Amino acid sequence: MKSKITKAAMVLSLVGLSAQLFAQETDSQTGDKFSKKYFRTWSVGLNGGMLTHYTPFNSRNNGDFSTPYEDWGYGGYIKKQIIPGFGIQADFLAGKVRGGYPNATPGSNATFESKIEWSAALSGNFTIANMSLNQKRNVLSPYLTAGAGYMSSAATTDATVNAASTGYNRNWFIPIGAGFKFGVSKGVNIDLGYTVNFVKATNFDGVSGSANDRFSYAHAGLEIALGRKGTSQLQNYSAVAAIREESAAESAELRKALSSAEENAKRDKEELAKQLADDDGDGVANKFDKCPGTPANTVVGGAGCPLKTPAPVIQEKVIITEADRKVVDEAIKNLEFDLGKATIRSTSYETLNKVAALLVEKNFSLKLAGHTDNTGSMALNLRLSKDRAESVKAYLVSQGANASRIEATGYGPNQPIATNKTAEGRQKNRRVEFTLY
Repeated sequence: MKSKITKAAMVLSLVGLSAQLFAQETDSQTGDKFSKKYFRTWSVGLNGGMLTHYTPFNSRNNGDFSTPYEDWGYGGYIKKQIIPGFGIQADFLAGKVRGGYPNATPGSNATFESKIEWSAALSGNFTIANMSLNQKRNVLSPYLTAGAGYMSSAATTDATVNAASTGYNRNWFIPIGAGFKFGVSKGVNIDLGYTVNFVKATNFDGVSGSANDRFSYAHAGLEIALGRKGTSQLQNYSAVAAIREESAAESAELRKALSSAEENAKRDKEELAKQLADDDGDGVANKFDKCPGTPANTVVGGAGCPLKTPAPVIQEKVIITEADRKVVDEAIKNLEFDLGKATIRSTSYETLNKVAALLVEKNFSLKLAGHTDNTGSMALNLRLSKDRAESVKAYLVSQGANASRIEATGYGPNQPIATNKTAEGRQKNRRVEFTLY
């Protein structure tokens, strides 16, 4: 009755494990390489191999019987992988263990046969090394196992000293093993292993010796991973290789983004140069020239269109008042450009409009001198200082100022007014100077 209850309990346990096995995660693998990954963590294995009472831990006399025989055994397991280097598995084993020539009866060729009706063990599986540094899916995985189990076995012996055939007994045992797994695909591994089972009984072989008996199982088999097709097994996952792959992908993304930013900056610069150019040489930038293609030496207005009557040249003494200088000083203080560009910010328009009105009202001439700090190459700074001065000229002309009376020059970093060794000094050196005359 007790045997039936125990077997029923084991069957129910197996059913419960099977239900969990097939209740796999429904999350799909995402195509985003930087997002969370999902793995197959459940697997089942079937194996077959040789059972013998010889182990590397036997004494010189090889236990109670000196000569081991080999017999076929078969087994299987269900495993749950917790992390890449550790999993928990339930092992099952059955078969026969035989040996001959009892040490207690020298010269006798008596034998024993222990039939393992069933055995079940719960073990920890430790992956001790990951042999793949360049591929996320590891191919070779050596492992160690250790746990505890319970078995039902019966021994049959010939007439020997201290020997007796036994009925089926149940005993605890401790399995300790090692092996290799070879990944042949994302869901299939070849499993080669060797396990020594330390039985908590002295009469496993039918002879009540002085020490507990032991036997070994060398096996080969297949392990099948359960779960969504296309996902990798957690135990075969190489985190080092995955980090290297994702770092390379991230680096490629950053290089692509940087290249795109450089292309955009180049296009902006070319567009600005095109807008500030004066193709017809009339002193009005293309951006504000409403009459492109004006013949050379044609007198034009602020919009680049020819004047019907040339303005008379009147020589007069230029008188610049403090109020005039104040208008210019305010424009200098409020003048701002986009970072690294010659584009005037809209906050500067109000004071520039006053300068344009002053030039129109009093017919002043104006010299614009662009300056930069020493950050960057000389060629870049000369070009930027010239572009900014030209940009101010173009804006004033668009507001009605006479283009022929405005001179724009760029000096780059060659005329600093403060030290370039401090941020404050460099800020002062980045300027456009207005000179009325």
